[in-house]
Amino acid sequence: MVKLNKELLKGNFTFPSDLEVQDFPEELPEKVIQFGEGNFLRAFVDWMFHQMNKANLFNGRVVVVQPIAEGLVEKLNQQDGLYTLILRGLKDGVPTEVKEIISSVSRGINPYTQWEEFLRCAEDPNIEFVISNTTEAGIYYDKNDSLDKMPPVSFPGKLVAYLFHRYKHFSGDPAKGMVIIPCELIDRNGDNLRKIVLQLSKDWNLPGDFIKWVEENNIFLNTLVDRVVTGYPKDEVTEIISKLGYEDELLDTGELFHLWVIEGPRELSEKLPFTKVGLNVIWTEDMTPYRTRKVRILNGAHTSSVPAAFLYGLETVGEMMDHDVMGEYVRNIIYDEIIPSIDLDKKMLTDFADSVIERFRNPFIKHYLISILLNSSSKFKTRVLPSIIEYYRRFGKLPEKLTFSMAALIAVYKDGRVEGTSMVARREKGEFIMKDDLPVLQFFENTWKKFDGSLGSAIEVAREVLGNIDLWGEDLTNMPGFTEKVGNYLYQISADGIRKTVHGLVKGEENK
Repeated sequence: MVKLNKELLKGNFTFPSDLEVQDFPEELPEKVIQFGEGNFLRAFVDWMFHQMNKANLFNGRVVVVQPIAEGLVEKLNQQDGLYTLILRGLKDGVPTEVKEIISSVSRGINPYTQWEEFLRCAEDPNIEFVISNTTEAGIYYDKNDSLDKMPPVSFPGKLVAYLFHRYKHFSGDPAKGMVIIPCELIDRNGDNLRKIVLQLSKDWNLPGDFIKWVEENNIFLNTLVDRVVTGYPKDEVTEIISKLGYEDELLDTGELFHLWVIEGPRELSEKLPFTKVGLNVIWTEDMTPYRTRKVRILNGAHTSSVPAAFLYGLETVGEMMDHDVMGEYVRNIIYDEIIPSIDLDKKMLTDFADSVIERFRNPFIKHYLISILLNSSSKFKTRVLPSIIEYYRRFGKLPEKLTFSMAALIAVYKDGRVEGTSMVARREKGEFIMKDDLPVLQFFENTWKKFDGSLGSAIEVAREVLGNIDLWGEDLTNMPGFTEKVGNYLYQISADGIRKTVHGLVKGEENK
């Protein structure tokens, strides 16, 4: 079978009618250097540059740098930077699939074997944007890193080397600073990266004028990215390739929904006119409300609903949303309890919530509940607890279903026994492996050992869990009525089973 590359695009190969194919003049200049060649950036940022190129609004390409020694750059170069992207999901309730060959990537560089080629990019005046996604662990300070290592070990170290070479090549020209746009999923990613870049520059005794140039002439933007990227579709690749008619080792898949919130000067939106091609990119002076919205609604809905759905016997988010009782449970949590607890524009919140519901129902994505349960206690603290506390502060009462979600989370660990670094726990359907930090698993195992089946001991289990400041960052037993309510729910789950308890809660028959 033929392979995807430029020759295939230029030849007389007949592509499927439902695949969009559009090449651009090879002379388009490289304007972006991108650290990271993985599925996410190719299905998100590079896809966006491709959309702008189609509309003649950017007219530039992306040179991709492999941030670690092992990566996909060799495959990327074999395919001349080309790859197929399939985006799938519900659009206005209708299953929709969009297939496209993306041609915004010019080439890939492996700095571990092509260090000089990497530095040559810093000499190109056309390249003025840095994009990165080196995972959450990529933006870190390595005090042992060094400019003498070619390349430096860390991503911030490589970026310092790049910026210093550019600074020297252009003799400190203020106009040659970079716009740096990290996509790593950490809060204030741009601020964090800037801080580490400056620290390494000082550690390495780089000239004060260079440090001043970094501070004054380079812009580090904070961003928030949102798109589920499912990557190489190994379970269906044979069928997909046979329909495409060519081989593509970098085939990528993701959902239709996308959101990129960029905190930075609005004039940059003229240089990066994403919105002019209808992309869901928001330029803002303060990204905090958007982060709150995502964490509390999207992540919070997942974290609060999944324990009950999993104990109920369901396996995927899609199953949960299509279920008569659990689907209503999720919607109630979002619209009746999470949204009222957030002090932001209600239309902005409900519009986002509507898109979240549609995303959860995506028939093309199998998102397993057991994977969402991973490290649930720490996720609950940041994603759900603020909604419970804020709801109580605003309305003087506890949110029923979010309070129940805490009980369901605690119930997940019931009957669990720690084996090695994980826990073997049990639901009505049978045993399962629960993964969390070992001290957390040990705490829950020891706490549940004190349960004797009575209402009083259920409340004591709740009291011990909610009073664990290491888990929650505060003593939750201080919230009036919370311990008793959670304890009552724990007792109901134990005595009546999760199904009857949830049904009563959702259908309005539970005992207050």
